[in-house]
Amino acid sequence: MSQSNNKAFLDFLLERFKVERQKFDRSGVYAYTQRLLAYNSNKIEGSTLTEEQTASLFDNGTLPKSDDYYRAKDVEEMNGHFLMFNKMLDTLDNPLTQELIKQFHYELKSGVFEDRANGYAIGEYKQRPNMIGMYQTVRPENVVREMDLLMEWYDNQKVNISVIAEFHARYESIHPFQDGNGRTGRLILFRECLKNGIVPVVVEDVNRNEYLDALKEYREEKLNKLIELFEREQKFYLEKGKYFM
Repeated sequence: MSQSNNKAFLDFLLERFKVERQKFDRSGVYAYTQRLLAYNSNKIEGSTLTEEQTASLFDNGTLPKSDDYYRAKDVEEMNGHFLMFNKMLDTLDNPLTQELIKQFHYELKSGVFEDRANGYAIGEYKQRPNMIGMYQTVRPENVVREMDLLMEWYDNQKVNISVIAEFHARYESIHPFQDGNGRTGRLILFRECLKNGIVPVVVEDVNRNEYLDALKEYREEKLNKLIELFEREQKFYLEKGKYFM
């Protein structure tokens, strides 16, 4: 699509997100995006909930009858993701800050019993070292310094999809929270696209392996794979979202 058509789509999104949320509309692009982003982002992290179950949870707060057990944490985190998305919309006019990122994390995780029982910091940076698979992340005592450097760098950039991809990769390599880094990071990815007039990115679970491989490549300071994936995911969301126009 042309830049003018992209702008028309983004203007449409901003308007419909606001109107449909206020009207509790569950049939438009706001609800579609809530379900799409929450399902895929949680699925990437191992959620067992299906697209149908995610939609039911968002639409009416219930889950379909099933012979299978539902994991409480999956339900709690899905509801938390819906709240985090709303928090993102409410604060879209605000600059991206560390305090705002912590607020996103709080919305995602404050209702998760398991995390509270484990003593995880909720809405605050991690207090224990953590890893991504076999890779070490920034130690807790260094998180504030690394996040300061990341935010200072980002504030001085002319934002485009390449800059947003680098921000995302750096954020995930820092891994500032005990848990929920991927989901907060992908929400920020969506937000910063929307805020800066760029077609948003929704990372699909079917591309999970490619996505994780691209993040690993950033350790060698290579961003090409991540940018290419994000550009494909932009086209995916654009095609899906245009249906509602």
